[in-house]
This record gives sequence, C-alpha cells and structure tokens, in this order.
Amino acid sequence: MSAKQPAMSPSDTPVDQMLGKASGPRRAEADELLEMFVEVTGETPVVWAGRIIGFGEYTYRYESGHSGRAPVAAFAVGKTHHTIYLVSDFAERWPELMEKLGHYRASKACLYLTRLARVDVAVLRELIERSMRETLRGGVAR
Repeated sequence: MSAKQPAMSPSDTPVDQMLGKASGPRRAEADELLEMFVEVTGETPVVWAGRIIGFGEYTYRYESGHSGRAPVAAFAVGKTHHTIYLVSDFAERWPELMEKLGHYRASKACLYLTRLARVDVAVLRELIERSMRETLRGGVAR
C-alpha cells in the first residue's frame, strides 16, 4: 500500500486551468500576477494542492517535528479575489509596506486582493520579494 500524497504537494494540473478560474478583468490580473511571480522568483509555475500556483520549493521542519515542503512563493486565483501567500506575520513585519499597499484584507500568512488596480503593484512586488527571502532563510530551498 502506497503512502498518501501530502495535501501540500505539486501536481500535474496545468497552470492555465487554475488561471481559468478567474474571468474578465480578474483573469487579466491573474496573468499579471503570474508574470510578476515568474520575474521575482525566476521559477516555472507549478500547481500545488490542486489550486495554488507555486514557484520554487523549500522544505521546512518545525520544533514540533512536523515537516513538509511548500512553494517559496505562491498565489491562487478565485472568482472574488486573489490570494497571495506570504511569510507568517508579514503585516507585522513590514507595516510600512502595508500602509502603502492600498486596499486589501490579510490573515496571518495570506493577503487577499479583490483588484490589482486597487493596490500599488510595486509595493506588492516588494512584499513578495521580502517574503521569499524570509522563507528561504527559514527553510531549505531546492
């Protein structure tokens, strides 16, 4: 009996299929995000967990012993918003960037954007770059 594949793992799902979940202006924004992430990371996009477009890969191990792998940088498109996955506590780490970003919602490690036109994309790019550097400091890149 083979081991079950972890939920957070790369898949063979085509990136275009994930981008197709957005339509109209949000689809154009998804294409813009894809281009930005490719430029920032220098990596080829891969679909993770069946819905997340990830770039690069790193492994991590918590003090509890839990370990896994994840994309170094990632985003997901949806019908109502884009989700940008960032390093934990990004809003507390970089309040000066959050003040300049524009309209967003945030959780511990996710930035939710309804429209790219409502944020400063240069600030968004800086957030992605900083998050990527912090992620690589804490994990082992592959």
